[in-house]
Amino acid sequence: MGKYDTDVGPILLGIFLNTYLYGLVTNQYINYVNHKFNDPAWIRATVIILFVLDTTHSAVGIYAAWDLCVTNFNNPNILSTVDWMIPFTGTAVATSGVVTQVFLIHRVFKLTKNKWLVVFLAALSIGGYICGWIACVKSGIMKDVEKLPQVLPLAIGWLALMCIADLLITAVLIFVLVHRKTGFRHTDIIINRVIRGAIQTGLFVSIFALGDLFSFIFASHTSFHSMFAYPIGRIYTNTLLDTLNARMEFHRMDQQSSSGGMGTGPFHMQTYIRPTCRDIPPDMLHNECAWGAPRTVESLRLDDKSNG
Repeated sequence: MGKYDTDVGPILLGIFLNTYLYGLVTNQYINYVNHKFNDPAWIRATVIILFVLDTTHSAVGIYAAWDLCVTNFNNPNILSTVDWMIPFTGTAVATSGVVTQVFLIHRVFKLTKNKWLVVFLAALSIGGYICGWIACVKSGIMKDVEKLPQVLPLAIGWLALMCIADLLITAVLIFVLVHRKTGFRHTDIIINRVIRGAIQTGLFVSIFALGDLFSFIFASHTSFHSMFAYPIGRIYTNTLLDTLNARMEFHRMDQQSSSGGMGTGPFHMQTYIRPTCRDIPPDMLHNECAWGAPRTVESLRLDDKSNG
């Protein structure tokens, strides 16, 4: 093993993975813009903020790799200092996390109408965000890697709260959506698609957040935490955009059904939504889906315009 494998190697791996995920974010963003969804201003603003933040953070990551491996190629002392790129990465991750979590908490509210649950989830998310910012600002002021253990409690609190919030949001979405299934194929496909997005958000982000957390605790003398810290923001944005862009798939299903049934073979049928479709939040189905009035699958929409 090389002398700097545990110091430089994890940072480069984190930057490489972050750059790859940024490519996926860019593709998702282009799809979102080209499809011209009728989303309310706050959702469009959320997407733009996250994409600008991801672009900036990815550029800073590439610059960090250049600064570490080229500019300071023969200067190992750089590894003992905390430059501005480290706290910037932390604040970018914390911001991406809280923006995405607020978006998902909004979905939880649309599903459950439980204000106390929403307040609790928001407290976890905002609490983690505040801890993250304080830890990053303090680390930037210290400028010395040897002093980083002083901010370890704040970093642990930040990552723990972020992970708990993601897991709880995922659990609530899955629980509620599973109980909203109608038994009709195309409706359940849509619900399963939304469940998949919730699992992606909670599972992948939690894996990286826990990896970051355990690296801080058990390998604080290395840079392993950077391997997990850099890509977390891109995972948040990817899953959020994937959830929004899933409407393109629903729209294709809608067009197929409106052309006369649901295809050929054993599935050739006109599917109706049970009256329980009103239980699905308005940002998943069109508001015309009323209790006691069965609708065809043509009524399915995922348009947040009425909920902005």
